[in-house]
Amino acid sequence: MGKINGEWLFATNFLKHPVMLGSIIPSSRRLIRTLLAPVDWERARYFVEYGPGVGTITRQILQRMHPDARLLALEINQDFVRYLQSAIDDPRLVVRGDSASDLGAVLDELQWPRIDYAVSGIPFSTMDPADVTAVLDETRGRLSPEGEFLVYQFSKRSGEYLRGHFEDIRREFVLWNMPPASCYRARSSEQGGEIKPAEGGSATGNPG
Repeated sequence: MGKINGEWLFATNFLKHPVMLGSIIPSSRRLIRTLLAPVDWERARYFVEYGPGVGTITRQILQRMHPDARLLALEINQDFVRYLQSAIDDPRLVVRGDSASDLGAVLDELQWPRIDYAVSGIPFSTMDPADVTAVLDETRGRLSPEGEFLVYQFSKRSGEYLRGHFEDIRREFVLWNMPPASCYRARSSEQGGEIKPAEGGSATGNPG
């Protein structure tokens, strides 16, 4: 499938499952640049992405990450799973049709020791609160000591969920996206230290 087919697939799935996707078009370049700005690409070896869709952010992670790094993409929409498996040919990518709340079980199966960065755009504000809690618990429990949870969301309510699970949170607003979005960086106090401002970007203490 080509780029046009990927965009068409994303749009048609939004019409069928608007609550699951949150936006009718994939993320903008500005949003992706802001979201991924904090990543230490030389250090990180284990990435996980929740809800990759047609792989707009997935491809950018693969382009930037270390040759020895691995990326786990968890996607419950089987149309997207099949698309990703056929459209992206990269041995570092593992695509699974599992929920983000099953992260721990999948990592154990893959024998991954930890995750350095979790990247997510799944819409917390439209999910069942219990499901959001499960995802955040799994993520926090599997992050490495220097790991971060990188999240983009369209609702301010999402910041409340993050504050309930992570003590160190930074937010940057991206106007040039449809719709405009907030990018969050989250770490737990157990990881030690404070988040350093991303190179070329700003870090604010306002969780929004």
